[in-house]
Amino acid sequence: MLARLQRAITLGLVLSAALWVAWCWQRGEPMWALLGALLLASGHAFFLAAEFVLMARANRHDGAPSANAWQMTQAWWGEVRAAPLTFCLRQPFFSQRWPDHLPAHAQGRVGVLLVHGFFCNRGVWNAWLARLHADDVPCVAVNLEPVLGTIDGYCTAIEDGVAALERATGCAPVVIAHSMGGLAVRRWLVQVSNTRRARRVITLGAPHQGTALAQWAFSTNGRQMRRDSRWLHELRTAEQAASTHHTARFTCYYSHCDNIVFPATAATLPGADNRHLAAVAHVHMCAREEPYVELRRQLALASQP
Repeated sequence: MLARLQRAITLGLVLSAALWVAWCWQRGEPMWALLGALLLASGHAFFLAAEFVLMARANRHDGAPSANAWQMTQAWWGEVRAAPLTFCLRQPFFSQRWPDHLPAHAQGRVGVLLVHGFFCNRGVWNAWLARLHADDVPCVAVNLEPVLGTIDGYCTAIEDGVAALERATGCAPVVIAHSMGGLAVRRWLVQVSNTRRARRVITLGAPHQGTALAQWAFSTNGRQMRRDSRWLHELRTAEQAASTHHTARFTCYYSHCDNIVFPATAATLPGADNRHLAAVAHVHMCAREEPYVELRRQLALASQP
């Protein structure tokens, strides 16, 4: 569903740019043709800049390390490049480029479950999936649908992915979750009441304590991610009531340049292994090497006798 929508948006932008260029060229105004095409191709950079302004204001009194102007510029530029690659190429056209990998010889090997975030699909993990396939690591990447539904509804997709890995490997997987996916995994853990179903959970920019940006959200899952939302309060209460506290199984990556989840420490969890990534924005965080290195470390630990 999301892939079709993003294909339509991308093709609509390309068509609009082509029509604008053709019209201006016919009128003998090549400069306007060029400027219009550039604006359509790079207009997202201005929206990202606005998010960075909001982020910087929210982070002024946060406990995360302060980001200087150069770090924010680096993060902004990284996101300017990562956003169209993700939302206009990988997700709309190549979300099935790398299928789930469940080889027949996977028994006894720990697999990996990949869970995407808000307004994304499994295509966001294409670079990770390519590396996991190359290393012959059992892996499953889920699609969370409906796109604008409740986070609670995503537990089924996560359960199906974990169950598929358990059947193929006989082991609990390492779970990688970006953004809203981290909250969906926490909700799933409460639902199954068994922390051993996930060997380790590694989150990237997950709004564990909500995000100030969600105050403008209109969707159900967006409202659930608001700071101090009722849904987040109920999730924390359910976790505290569980017989075991599962946050010790979490490694949470967060950034002082996250333009979607801010203030920065909103992406941390009490009791978790919280790790700061400098000068990286929200979507571009999936391209950082540190989380993948940590995943490889966890897989190596799992293979030890």
